[in-house]
Amino acid sequence: MDKQYLLNSVQMANFVTDGMLIFDAIVPEEINHESMRELDAKEIKGAYETQGQPLDNLWQSSKGIGAMMRLPQVQGIIESLVGAHPLYDHHFPHTVGPNHKSGQIWHADNIIDPRMAFDIQLFYFPHDTPREMGGTMFLPGSHLRRVHETDIGRYQNFLNQKPMVCKAGAVAVAHHGIWHCAQPNLTDQRRYMFKLRINPTVKQELIWNTDDLNDPQIPDIFFRNHRWYGNDDRLESANRIKLWRFMVGDDKWDAHYWMTRIENEPTRVPVGV
Repeated sequence: MDKQYLLNSVQMANFVTDGMLIFDAIVPEEINHESMRELDAKEIKGAYETQGQPLDNLWQSSKGIGAMMRLPQVQGIIESLVGAHPLYDHHFPHTVGPNHKSGQIWHADNIIDPRMAFDIQLFYFPHDTPREMGGTMFLPGSHLRRVHETDIGRYQNFLNQKPMVCKAGAVAVAHHGIWHCAQPNLTDQRRYMFKLRINPTVKQELIWNTDDLNDPQIPDIFFRNHRWYGNDDRLESANRIKLWRFMVGDDKWDAHYWMTRIENEPTRVPVGV
């Protein structure tokens, strides 16, 4: 993969902190139109029996969804997060009819998952999606909260939740643990969104463009406060640092001495004791 298409370290740090990145209008209009046609015609096949096979094997002749997946910008996003030649997990075409006044409850798409390694989910929006069309509502910073699917369904709104308001051809990529929910479509047009989960096949260590790995703004990114978790911001920062350590392959990496002080357990016996 050409380095110009890979994510950089600052983007990766934002992914670790927010659990998601949004790339607006990166898919050309002709691919967007063909993708919607393919979804209407139910041409994008994928089933449980195909789970675990190389993602490269799927949709090779598709000029819509397959073409979107083969774009170097999309390939660069995928490779930066889960490495080259990842595995297909599953996909689901979400279409919502006009004047659909109900939405989903808040949920995460995984059960309790203790792994530090992570899958990613792509959310592809092939047409303009204004706020009144609904789209997907995300909760940035929720991905490292281990929950079981709909355990969070009793909640209604969160401080700093993020609705997907975008131009045609937008792609959001999220950690598999992100909290999200579909919103009502209050327009007179059908809403389309294609969702795909992808598994890594390599260790997710320094697989992006690391030219800016020592950028001085990176430590501060891990202390971003999304506010919805109240006084637990310190816990969130600690979890982000742990994930970054995993991704850079350095279990001593720290931001502002945050983890070092609580990991300090001297074993040296004092002189004269």
